[in-house]
Amino acid sequence: MRRSRFSLLLAVALVAPLTGCSYNTLQTLDEQVNAAQGQIKVQLQRRADLIGNLVATVKGITKQEDTVFIGIANARAKLSGAASGTDIKAMGEANAAMNAPLSRLLALSENYPQLKSSENFKQLQDQIEGTENRIATARTDYNGAVETFNAKIRQFPTNLTAKMFGLGKPREYFQADAGSEKAPKVDFGRP
Repeated sequence: MRRSRFSLLLAVALVAPLTGCSYNTLQTLDEQVNAAQGQIKVQLQRRADLIGNLVATVKGITKQEDTVFIGIANARAKLSGAASGTDIKAMGEANAAMNAPLSRLLALSENYPQLKSSENFKQLQDQIEGTENRIATARTDYNGAVETFNAKIRQFPTNLTAKMFGLGKPREYFQADAGSEKAPKVDFGRP
C-alpha cells in the first residue's frame, strides 16, 4: 500500500512540473484561435450587412428582379446565422452559398445603366470587395492560429497538459470553398 502510494506521488511529482509549464501557453494559443475565429465572424457579418445595403440600392432601381432578391435574402440569412454561431464549417458553407446570388445581383448592373452609374452602388461594390479581402485575411490568420495550437497540443509534454485540461482536441481549419481555385463565373442571364 505504501509502495503504490509512493509510486503515485513520485509520478505526480515528476509529471506535474512538465505539464504545468505549458498551461499558460495553451491558454494563450486557445485564445488566439478564438480571437481569429471572432474576426472571421465579424467580417462575415459585415459582408451580410453590406449585401443588405446593396440589395436596397439595386431594388430602388430594378423592380422586376424578385428571384435574385429572394436568393440573396436566403443566402444572407444563412450567412448571418452562421456568423453568429461557433461552427467554423457552417461559416464556410454559408460564405460559399452567398457567392452565386451575389454574382447575379452584381450582374444586374449591366442591364441597368442608371444602376451602373449610381455612386452608392459603386461604393457598395468597393466595400464588398474590400470585405472579401478582409475575410480572406481573417481566414488565413485563423488557420495560422489553428496550426500553431494543433502543433503545440501534439508536443510532449504539452500534450499531457492539454489532455489534463480538456484542450487536447485539435481545432478545425477553415477550409477553402470547393472550386475556390477557379475564378467565379458571372452569368448575365443572356443566351
